[in-house]
Amino acid sequence: MAVSRRGLLLCGGALVTAAAGPADEARAAGWLRAWDSQGTHRTATPGDEAGADWLAAEARGLGAGVAFESFAVSRIDVDVAFVEIEGERIPGEKMFDAPDTPDGRVMALASVGPGLGDPGQGDIHILELPPAAVYSPEFARFRRESKSKALVVITRGEAPGLALLNAESFTAPFGPPILQVASTEREKIFAAARRGAALRVSVRSRRTASQARNVVVAMAGRDRSRPPLVVMTPRSSWWQSTSERGGGLVCWLETLRALRENPPGRDVILTANSGHELGHTGLDAFLATRPGWDRPGGASWVHYGANIGAAGGQLFIQSSADDLRALFSAELGRAGRAVDRMAEKSVVPNGETRDIHKAGGHYLTLVGSNRLFHLPQDRFPDAVDVAGIARIAAGSAAAVVGLSR
Repeated sequence: MAVSRRGLLLCGGALVTAAAGPADEARAAGWLRAWDSQGTHRTATPGDEAGADWLAAEARGLGAGVAFESFAVSRIDVDVAFVEIEGERIPGEKMFDAPDTPDGRVMALASVGPGLGDPGQGDIHILELPPAAVYSPEFARFRRESKSKALVVITRGEAPGLALLNAESFTAPFGPPILQVASTEREKIFAAARRGAALRVSVRSRRTASQARNVVVAMAGRDRSRPPLVVMTPRSSWWQSTSERGGGLVCWLETLRALRENPPGRDVILTANSGHELGHTGLDAFLATRPGWDRPGGASWVHYGANIGAAGGQLFIQSSADDLRALFSAELGRAGRAVDRMAEKSVVPNGETRDIHKAGGHYLTLVGSNRLFHLPQDRFPDAVDVAGIARIAAGSAAAVVGLSR
């Protein structure tokens, strides 16, 4: 019985997962610390570029050949984003798939609508929404039907702060201008609206033609005729997002390490994509050069999604494929971090595998819960469970190696 450096054992031709040890945890902590140090990872910004260069260097250090696949992005740089109440400016952030305010501002009395039932007639309409609202048809309908000149969205994360909403329609902005503000400003804004105070909303931004990069490692299998296996994780986000993105990146790197030590039987492509918070534009670019891979018979997909190993979080599997559900559930259990729940096979994922699910593709998404989701407080070390991430990465890597045989 031989034990590889990353805790995988080969016994009688079957791959078995060994528990992650101190070396695995130290390696995971080093990667997470490095990721956290790069600043905010918004697509096509310096932090995003630093993340791409760092990940490529780590992959090369594991002996892999790395390619950058660039794609065009009309990057948004925000100059002004605030709501002003009786001379006091409350800073916020632009909704990246909504337009700016006309002439840089809207000034009017506000109407209050904490839900999405009535699009509202006030020139400025106030809503209170969690980050997941962008995935609801009701929010899209509300935006399309609203007659308001601007919306103020008080973001409602699981902890106080500015829990930003993703720009799912980044390439086709619509609806009125939207300013997002932190939940800590809730009472001040609602009180102003109730007493009839005038609000001034100002959102002004610039678009700059830019390039973003996917980090891609291609490993040739022994049998090139078989459908490929894609191992994917997003690597862009609104903030440092250390527990949102870090666990997936550790899994991605540990999977690469395992595949280097256990060469695959079929082609494996590992991709870490930018453009996540901007409507998954990085995945769109990846698929544009690989038509049909998202459909039945095209490729198998393993997606290391958001919040894997977030402190205090749970771990979920989303997949419509019985074989992948059984394989990952077993290997994660052997690694000492069993999944907390498997979603019903009909559940459509919110992340990158959403369109793969709708196309009937063969996929599995690993995703977690996170009380600091989309909040700037999501930082190393408090936001992450390093030991849990190391166990999840060990089990996931073993499952991918088994899937690649």
